[in-house]
Amino acid sequence: MTNDTFHIAVVAGGYSGERSISLLSAGTIMQRLSKQPHITPHLVVIDRKEWVLSEEDKQYPIDKNDFSALRSTGEKLHFDYAFITIHGTPGENGLLQGYFDLLGIPYNTGGVFTESLTFNKFHCNRYLSSVGIRTTQGLRIEKGEQVMAKDIVAQYGLPLFVKPNSGGSSIATTKVTKEEDLVKAIELAFTADHTVLVEQFVAGREVTCGCVVLRDSLYTLPLSEVEVPANTFFDYNAKYHGASREITPAQINPEIAEEVQRITRSVARKIDAHGIIRIDYIISASGEPTLIEVNTTPGMTEASFIPQQVAAAGRDLGNILYTIIKDSIPL
Repeated sequence: MTNDTFHIAVVAGGYSGERSISLLSAGTIMQRLSKQPHITPHLVVIDRKEWVLSEEDKQYPIDKNDFSALRSTGEKLHFDYAFITIHGTPGENGLLQGYFDLLGIPYNTGGVFTESLTFNKFHCNRYLSSVGIRTTQGLRIEKGEQVMAKDIVAQYGLPLFVKPNSGGSSIATTKVTKEEDLVKAIELAFTADHTVLVEQFVAGREVTCGCVVLRDSLYTLPLSEVEVPANTFFDYNAKYHGASREITPAQINPEIAEEVQRITRSVARKIDAHGIIRIDYIISASGEPTLIEVNTTPGMTEASFIPQQVAAAGRDLGNILYTIIKDSIPL
């Protein structure tokens, strides 16, 4: 920190198929943070080959020993805070969190355990189920494990959802409606992860709820509802190529919306979340919410759910981001 200015690394990119969405999210965060007092945001892009500080048309390597960057002027830039917006590894599974913990650099997400738990959909849902949260049911398949499609269908019925156990944006995810398509769907999911989750289909309306979690308080945002064409689901094309309709705030019974928000706050506490999270649900015809999955670094593009929900709540996204950072450093 120099002259009462805090240098904030907006950490984006990553190693997964969600890299491009992460970079778009970083653009939103950079733009909103640039308007806040005492803050200078810097874009840090991570990939498997290198980590770089990206400034206009120049890139400076990140020294991983202390998470700093040496500019061409000879100035060594040290960061006061890391705002992680990587969807997938290494920012959503605890790896970066452990790295920053070792360096003593504060960040905006939950800690190592929180991130590693929520990144593993199967174990996260089983944990939440054990503490009274209604979640989707299914099984986890390891690569090389023998798969008997007939037995899986007999136990869970059809349709089934097949997805990578760790990952997001519905990449390599399939809605299986015929038994003969199950093995092919599992093989596709294995292209994105070494374990696969096969989940029982839950009929109903899909909603998602954002939550802002600070050290001593938390609050939920208005729900969003997703409408997709008949016989499809909220896949990558629906999420990012306009093949769906997103309604914020969701037009559902206020009592049901309040129950979803209550569950979201409860889950946030149970997993020791921090920053902004988003939880996806299916609402059955009887009004019962079933949790699908927890997202601890949700999309922050201008079209993403969180900015929509923040606007519907009458709040300012930049101020929320600023408050999250202020929760850890003395702005």
